[in-house]
Amino acid sequence: MGSKALIFFALLSFSALSSLKTSSAAENEEDPGLVMNFYKDSCPQAEDIIKEQVRLLYKRHKNTAFSWLRNIFHDCAVQSCDASLLLDSTRRSLSEKEMDRSFGMRNFRYIETIKEAVERECPGVVSCSDILVLSARDGIVSLGGPYIPLKTGRRDGRRSRAEILEEYLPDHNESMSVVLDRFASMGIDTPGLVALLGSHSVGRTHCVKLVHRLYPEVDSALNPDHVEHMLYKCPDSIPDPKAVQYVRNDRGTPMILDNNYYRNILDNKGLLLVDHQLATDKRTKPYVKKMAKSQSYFFKEFSRAITILSENNPLTGTKGEIRKQCNVANKLH
Repeated sequence: MGSKALIFFALLSFSALSSLKTSSAAENEEDPGLVMNFYKDSCPQAEDIIKEQVRLLYKRHKNTAFSWLRNIFHDCAVQSCDASLLLDSTRRSLSEKEMDRSFGMRNFRYIETIKEAVERECPGVVSCSDILVLSARDGIVSLGGPYIPLKTGRRDGRRSRAEILEEYLPDHNESMSVVLDRFASMGIDTPGLVALLGSHSVGRTHCVKLVHRLYPEVDSALNPDHVEHMLYKCPDSIPDPKAVQYVRNDRGTPMILDNNYYRNILDNKGLLLVDHQLATDKRTKPYVKKMAKSQSYFFKEFSRAITILSENNPLTGTKGEIRKQCNVANKLH
């Protein structure tokens, strides 16, 4: 092969390599992934609007903050943080909201309230998945929890994941091994799991989910002093799922996200089986005891776990879409 041919092939190879690098750089520029303050140029007021809406809604409906906190887990833990949770059922697919694991979830209409406020400022810019994540962040603050800086730049999925939901969301009656495995698959370690379950410090548990610990016989692991209150709140062995029958997760500070939950479960006052297991399993108990003693440690691990959860396999760049309404994919809008 002559020297001219060698030079030609060398130039061709260099040109192909340069083209590949340029294409890769363009892709990276097009899709920065999740970043802090993603909307700083496209919608500078976005995060302030969401924060203000969360504040106003909490002032009128205190239980919205519990909903925002539960939303981030139920959405982000199921394969991707893409607001699939918010989609309504269609003729072809069932909504995740209607599954048994989503029992008791509510206030979805107020996500639309936040979305509408953001849309008035910046139409078609801010995703429902980012609204879901940021409302959880600000809801945590409303409940007295830590402020957690979270990245944005998520886009919205186009389909419900109801058919696989149970593969990802552990049930409250599952073994601790199953629960640990499900969280580990998202990159959340044991102290992170223990901290996330500290969300049970606020809100309430419907009698439907705990009567199996009261009837036909009371679970001997329950604190007898707490049983009396539980029986008073849940007098029926087969409660009506539509009735407002529930027990506060933490009778001492029911509206505050704090480490009182850990003291309660160490005292056998956990309502759900998973709460009891958390306090007794040798893999989790050391962290329960540590968090019961130190709220700052609880907040540190909780913040870390929420951050990991919020970044679970998001859609970014040109994947997915920016929904016009959070409960309907754009193709059906």
